[in-house]
Amino acid sequence: MPATQKRRWRTLAVATSAVLVGITLPTMTATPASATTTAYDSTYYKNAVGKTGTSLKSSLHTIISSQTKISYSAVWNALMATDQDPNNSNNVILLYSGVSRAKSLNGGDVGDWNREHTWAKSHGNFGEVTGPGTDLHHLRPADVQVNSIRGNLDFDNGGSTVTNGGGSLVDSDSFQPRAADRGDVARMILYMAVRYEGDDGFANLEPNEQVNNGSNPYMGKLSVLKAWNEADPPSAFEERRNQVIYDTYQHNRNPFIDHPEWVEAIW
Repeated sequence: MPATQKRRWRTLAVATSAVLVGITLPTMTATPASATTTAYDSTYYKNAVGKTGTSLKSSLHTIISSQTKISYSAVWNALMATDQDPNNSNNVILLYSGVSRAKSLNGGDVGDWNREHTWAKSHGNFGEVTGPGTDLHHLRPADVQVNSIRGNLDFDNGGSTVTNGGGSLVDSDSFQPRAADRGDVARMILYMAVRYEGDDGFANLEPNEQVNNGSNPYMGKLSVLKAWNEADPPSAFEERRNQVIYDTYQHNRNPFIDHPEWVEAIW
């Protein structure tokens, strides 16, 4: 008998038996649609698979803290590889705007792209120091002017249109990336919250439900970031980026790109 027919027969038999003896079957819980498996589950993530809550967060922290760190000056060339335009190897794709721009236009002038700290470096005062200030998992190329508009704002929904921002919005206390980048941003922020737990000389970074976090080591809003993670699942570009960082630079991974369902499992 084919496996599918066997499963159907067993389900029918159990249900019929339950009716005959007058009992109520327990509700069967389906695997969440967003649940994933990866080639790294039996190796890299083996001590995390199957866990939830603080236990999962702690295991992932240990796993991803094994990391090769790079200097801030080395970030320029690294971003040219991690964020390379798949359709034009001379360009990078810019966060927030989605624009493809020449790799050679890296700098600080209008029309250039620079290094955006998605977890604003003032939130925890880690600056550009080797470690959180140079971690490629939250550093992305961005248009100089759009980057300036985002500044150190927390993330939330709503606001006015950002000029040349690809559909991004901004108001006095928050920034909303364009739809195609919202999940990316959420997973980068939550990576930082797991990677930096205050045990390596840097601040303990955590998401919260506030904006205007200033220099505190917090980034909001968590409920919005969780919604963005669900609405904008990892893209091929994001997955490739994670792989390049792992293979070539830091040798650690962003677990929420591999397992976006772990966001809900922890928070």
